[in-house]
Amino acid sequence: MTGRAMDPLPAAAVGAAAEAEADEEADPPALPTPQAIEPQAIVQQAPAPSRMQMPQGNPLLLSHTLQELLARDTVQVELIPEKKGLFLKHVEYEVSSQRFKSSVYRRYNDFVVFQEMLLHKFPYRMVPALPPKRMLGADREFIEARRRALKRFVNLVARHPLFSEDVVLKLFLSFSGSDVQNKLKESAQCVGDEFLNCKLATRAKDFLPADIQAQFAISRELIRNIYNSFHKLRDRAERIASRAIDNAADLLIFGKELSAIGSDTTPLPSWAALNSSTWGSLKQALKGLSVEFALLADKAAQQGKQEENDVVEKLNLFLDLLQSYKDLCERHEKGVLHKHQRALHKYSLMKRQMMSATAQNREPESVEQLESRIVEQENAIQTMELRNYFSLYCLHQETQLIHVYLPLTSHILRAFVNSQIQGHKEMSKVWNDLRPKLSCLFAGPHSTLTPPCSPPEDGLCPH
Repeated sequence: MTGRAMDPLPAAAVGAAAEAEADEEADPPALPTPQAIEPQAIVQQAPAPSRMQMPQGNPLLLSHTLQELLARDTVQVELIPEKKGLFLKHVEYEVSSQRFKSSVYRRYNDFVVFQEMLLHKFPYRMVPALPPKRMLGADREFIEARRRALKRFVNLVARHPLFSEDVVLKLFLSFSGSDVQNKLKESAQCVGDEFLNCKLATRAKDFLPADIQAQFAISRELIRNIYNSFHKLRDRAERIASRAIDNAADLLIFGKELSAIGSDTTPLPSWAALNSSTWGSLKQALKGLSVEFALLADKAAQQGKQEENDVVEKLNLFLDLLQSYKDLCERHEKGVLHKHQRALHKYSLMKRQMMSATAQNREPESVEQLESRIVEQENAIQTMELRNYFSLYCLHQETQLIHVYLPLTSHILRAFVNSQIQGHKEMSKVWNDLRPKLSCLFAGPHSTLTPPCSPPEDGLCPH
């Protein structure tokens, strides 16, 4: 039964991502076709995928913590300055892994093939989606957003209990040769998907609860609701960080304008000569205030950048994980279940043909051919039923991983609160340091200086 290789489930995202980048010289090679091989050959040719950490007893249950997953690896993805050819230019990334102590260069299409191999080997697991590529020219903002998305993608993969121990990941993070795409495909070419390699695949049904379908529907609805809520949180966090950066720009311009007033060299007209000392003192004070406003702008910009990195990016990471779960549910329904239903429909038609042929006393050869086709279809249906239960088995475990990541919420909120406290504290200190200098701006009669008074409700201070 398990010796027959089934095609991996299709994923719409994979097809779109597998197209070549507009700035690539050639399309990525096609996905290798899985081959039917004996289990002994699998053991000899490549190491079997490691199993998720499971407590003794029901292998369906996982025993991971968020700290354990985050500690598996931290991968950095940084842009390398553009390389320009005669006609084309392309973006390249330096991918560095703490775990493998490696640093390699990768292009976008290398990520595409890497994701394809993961989907080929683990069609029933949460394989994160890749960021889109741009068909026309890519500006700096798009390139930076894609770099961040690629970093989130590879870190989610590197921390997944199964992917983190697979040879495909190790090749992607540590192979320094020029033909990494071919190496990735060679590593998966002679090995079937997880269903063919997992010893528990044919017994997955035995470990599933009786109401697995109902639990699947409830879990899917819950994850959908969580995704929608976190999507709104991410949007608001982006707006808050963006406002801090905009505030920094406004403060900087405000200070520059004060400095411009203080640096004005226009001669003072004769009719204003009586107040020349007032205007001179005012200009000198205004010119000195630009330093504090530049410092305020710097503090606001730091707060905005910190919230982008520690709050928005972590929310995006969690959203990418939730989206991969939604994609997995869709693959389960449109892939396994749909194929199973089609196989059952085909089997039903064959049975009708068999009954009709028997009733009409057709030739024995045609009846035997129908019987042989029916047996083949029964075997196919049985395999699809096993795959369906194994898909639910994997879905159950991936749902547990989603819940392992839920405490990330507290990390995000703590980072947000700390950023707000620190930012307001530092800016408050600068504002307080600035306040005494304002006394120079209030000149009283006979050129004496008077401190600023508390403004009335209309905001204007009377003479």
